[in-house]
Formats: sequence, C-alpha cells, structure tokens
Amino acid sequence: MSTRKLVVLARRDHAEAMRVAAGLTIMGHTVDVVFMDRPVESTPENEANAELLELTGIEPTTTVAAMADDVPLLDADELARVLVGADAVLSL
Repeated sequence: MSTRKLVVLARRDHAEAMRVAAGLTIMGHTVDVVFMDRPVESTPENEANAELLELTGIEPTTTVAAMADDVPLLDADELARVLVGADAVLSL
C-alpha cells in the first residue's frame, strides 16, 4: 500500500476527528487535522486525544480565529491548498 496524504476536517466532533487522525498514521499515511466550526473544548477526552496527535506527530491547524494563539490559523486560500494537496479528505 502506498503512503497517502490525508486531511481530517474536525467540523462536528473534534474528539472523534483527533482519534481518527491519530489512527490513520498507523498505516504510515501523512495526516493533517483542521479544526473548524468552533474552538476545541477543554475536556478530558479532548486533552487525551490531543496527546495522541502529539505522539503521532500531527500538528493541527484551524480555521477558527479564536484558536489562532494555540495552533496555526488557515485562511480560505491556505485551506484550499491543503485540500487540493490531499489524496483523501474525511469530514467529521
């Protein structure tokens, strides 16, 4: 199986998106996570999943201006470039 570039859009369920993204790295894929819609809530589940992202080397980005102090902020053009460069996009 060839390595793919995957993008997980964390739209409705941030916790699940982080968990899925971390799991996709098992097959050696390159994975990006983009937090969308709203800031990620500070919950034990989200904190544990954020640790999974860190352990797997995934550095998330966001389209949510309120999160710009914590993770890189993507504008519409940058988001489009990320999506065009992906082999597959998962929206959760």
